[in-house]
Amino acid sequence: MDLRIFTEPQQGASYDTLLKVARTAEELGAFSAFFRSDHYLKMGDVDGLPGPTDAWITLAGLARDTSTIRLGTLMTAATFRLPGVTAIQVAQVDAMSGGRVEFGLGAGWYEAEHTAYGIPFPKEKFGRLEEQLEIITGLWRTKLGDTFDFAGEYYTLTDSPALPKPAQERIPVLVGGSGPKRTPALTARFADEFNMPFASVEDTAAQFGRVRAAVEQAGRSADELVYSNALVLCVGRDDAEVARRAAVIGREVAELKENGLAGTPDEVVEKLGRYAAVGSERVYLQVLDLADLDHLELVAARVAPQLG
Repeated sequence: MDLRIFTEPQQGASYDTLLKVARTAEELGAFSAFFRSDHYLKMGDVDGLPGPTDAWITLAGLARDTSTIRLGTLMTAATFRLPGVTAIQVAQVDAMSGGRVEFGLGAGWYEAEHTAYGIPFPKEKFGRLEEQLEIITGLWRTKLGDTFDFAGEYYTLTDSPALPKPAQERIPVLVGGSGPKRTPALTARFADEFNMPFASVEDTAAQFGRVRAAVEQAGRSADELVYSNALVLCVGRDDAEVARRAAVIGREVAELKENGLAGTPDEVVEKLGRYAAVGSERVYLQVLDLADLDHLELVAARVAPQLG
C-alpha cells in the first residue's frame, strides 16, 4: 500500500506551512507524494486564515523547494482554468520539479468559491471536463514540430505549437469520483489512476468494479491503472491521543472511525487492509491539522512499516 499526504490549504495554511509538511513527508521517507486540493474558499467552521493559496503556484514553489517527493492535485478544478493555460502551467511545474508532477483534474463543484472570486460557474461542467482532458493530454503528446487542433463545444484550439513539453514522457493523470457511468467512461479514456474519495470499503469495491469494466470495454487492460482512495487521517498512540486529534479538527472519533482512517496504528492498518482487499493500491491521507507534524511521524513509524 502506497501512502501519500493530501492537504486542504483553503482551511487555513500559508505556503511556509505547506512547505514544512511537504519537507517532513519527504524526509520521513514513508510517503511517496504530497498532494493538495484546489479550492479558493474555506469550508465549515474555520477562519481560513491567512487566505487561499493557488494550487499550481504552490506546487511550483514546492517543485524547487523539495527534491524527491512527487507533487500533485486532488483535484485541479476545470472551472478555474482554461485547458491550454493549464497544460502550460502543469508542464512547466513538471520541468521545474525534474519530472515529479501528477495531474488530477475534476469538474469543479463548490459554487460559493466561484461566486466569492468572480469565477464563472457553468451549468454543464462534465462536458467541459471531458474536453479539457482531451485538450491537455493532446497538447502534451503532440510531437515536437507538429501542431495541435481541437474543435469542441466549449473550447477551440487552432495551430497550437503544443509547447512546452513536460519533463516526463507521460504525466500521470488522475480521474476520480463516485459517478456510476460517465466517471468510469472518462477514466477509461484518459486516466492512469482512478481515485475514490471518502468512500466506504463497500462503495469503493463497487466503483472499482465499474471502472475496471469500463477500462476493459475501452480496449485497455484494467490492471494498467492504479486504484486509490482518499481518506481523512486521525491516528493516535492511544485512545486519548486519537480523541485529542479528532477534537482539533472538529470531528467525532466514532464518525472518523466509520468514515476515515482513525484509531491506533494497528486499527488503521487493519482498515487499510480491508481497502487493499478490494483493490486499493494507494491511499491519500487527508491531513487536516497541518501544524501537527508528529501525526506524520507516527504514521511513518507505526503504520507504514506494517503495510509491506
